[in-house]
Amino acid sequence: MKNPQPIENHALIGDLNTVALVAIDGTIDFMCFPRFDSPSVFASLLDAERGGHFSITPQHEDVKHKQLYLPDSNILLTRFLTPNGVAEISDFMPVDQAVPAHDLVRRVKVVHGELTFRMTCAPRFDYARAKHRCTIEGESVLFTSDSLLLRLRSSVPLSVEGDDVTATFTLRANESAAFVLEDGSVAPRGDLHERVVEDFKSTLNYWRAWIRRCTYVGRWREMVHRSALVLKLLVSQAHGSLVAAPTFGLPEAIGGARNWDYRFTWIRDASFTVYALMRLGYMDEAAAFSRWIEKRCEELNPDGSLQIMYAIDGHHELPESELPHLRGYRDSQPVRIGNAAYDQLQLDIYGELMDSVYIFDKYGEPVTHGLWTNLVRLIHWVTENWRRADEGIWEVRGGRQEFLYSRLMCWVAIDRGVRLARRRSLPCPMVEWMRVRDEIYHDIHTNFWNEELGSFVQFAGSTTVDASCLLMPLVKFISPKDPRWLSTLKVIESVLVEDSLVNRYKVGDAASDGFEGEEGTFNMCTFWFTECLARSGDPRQGRFIFEKMLGYANHVGLYAEQLGPQGEHLGNFPQAFTHLGLISAAYALDRSLTEIRG
Repeated sequence: MKNPQPIENHALIGDLNTVALVAIDGTIDFMCFPRFDSPSVFASLLDAERGGHFSITPQHEDVKHKQLYLPDSNILLTRFLTPNGVAEISDFMPVDQAVPAHDLVRRVKVVHGELTFRMTCAPRFDYARAKHRCTIEGESVLFTSDSLLLRLRSSVPLSVEGDDVTATFTLRANESAAFVLEDGSVAPRGDLHERVVEDFKSTLNYWRAWIRRCTYVGRWREMVHRSALVLKLLVSQAHGSLVAAPTFGLPEAIGGARNWDYRFTWIRDASFTVYALMRLGYMDEAAAFSRWIEKRCEELNPDGSLQIMYAIDGHHELPESELPHLRGYRDSQPVRIGNAAYDQLQLDIYGELMDSVYIFDKYGEPVTHGLWTNLVRLIHWVTENWRRADEGIWEVRGGRQEFLYSRLMCWVAIDRGVRLARRRSLPCPMVEWMRVRDEIYHDIHTNFWNEELGSFVQFAGSTTVDASCLLMPLVKFISPKDPRWLSTLKVIESVLVEDSLVNRYKVGDAASDGFEGEEGTFNMCTFWFTECLARSGDPRQGRFIFEKMLGYANHVGLYAEQLGPQGEHLGNFPQAFTHLGLISAAYALDRSLTEIRG
């Protein structure tokens, strides 16, 4: 098999339990089944030979490819334009809120002319570590491994070739062929063609009804809607949690070692997720995520602390291991599954969690007695531990530091506790909380302000800046027009911004993350920067940078975690944090620009 398409040449489909990445050439080269965090079935994006894929390819020369979503939906069209005719694949996963089926549906249709196709379904189970066998059953083939049974149903004859299933078929204008990959332990449902037509209609209706609930009516509505649709695909229907990204092992630098597994839920994403969902009018989703957060607060450690991240179903242990048999995306090794950062100390998570609780209490449902009891324990832990060095937001593996962002978010944790207690007249040691909150405030202004640099710095005693401090005005620690903040913003722009794109820090100057080599610019940091410009009185410059950033989205409006020097997408894809940042920045910019005009 040829090398996989670049990261950015992919679109996403899903059923709120798992997703598949579909390349612009019609190849599904990444899918875990049946959940986001299940072992992969297709992973040729990480190893073209061993990973497994599901391809449908026109057998003609000079094929051009186009890809788009049906408007207001997550149904994908991949189009093939050839001298012999035009064809398209409709790819989707039906959304069944009652009984999730996890079906992958592919329908090929010729628009005009006559084309011959070759279909190859080559699953590789358990991250390509497990063997399987193929068995023909009438018009279907069963793929049987020790841990999973899949069935491929087809409207054209199938052939078994070793571990793979293939089909070669010719279609004329208005003719179609259908393929459904499904859970083989469940009996097949109905006539294949009728089922595909029904599933297509119901799936399209689901997504269009869902996006109609969006209340955002400002500028860049199409991109905001696409980000909302992406985020919905990354939410677990069963648990309400949001995966940081649905992939593992995609590199932050080609050939580098920063290749992490993001198929988990970070507490850090909490406030950003609740804020974005509520701003868009998605109260049910915000409530489901808030309930997931509340359950984690019921599982506090004996001392009142939390983990930084959990599995989507809330379990705690996420042991990290490597898959040495996989080559890695463009030879970027190691390919990791699991994430050892789950037992790191990251003090900022308490601020994000408390901010999410505060936001949902303000605009959603009042905090419960049980949750408040646990939050008092949690905030007490913060008041006792806020001075500690930690691994910080960037999860460094080169040694702990006293990070500004961690200190800032400890302030947020206590501040939101104070605000919440006042709003609801809730019992708490108010005097003690306010004393510690104010102590943190003075500590930040004293020990993290560098007078010579004219900026807040990454960690105590350092002389480098960090893009995470862009959140200082966004969490209401400092006025966006305070002289110290405006000076910091100028330093960030001069040091971390390259052609409107923002680095999280300068590799080599900042706290060591334990790895050598460069990395790309961080997309979410760029959106933070544009929002800071909007709030600091320069929304027109913010708009300019924001719209340049929109130009770096891929062909269907998706973003990975980072951008390389030639605009290539790097890191796990698509990244929820980036799309959350886009929504927040669009909202702030639209409001600021409207105020200027008004």
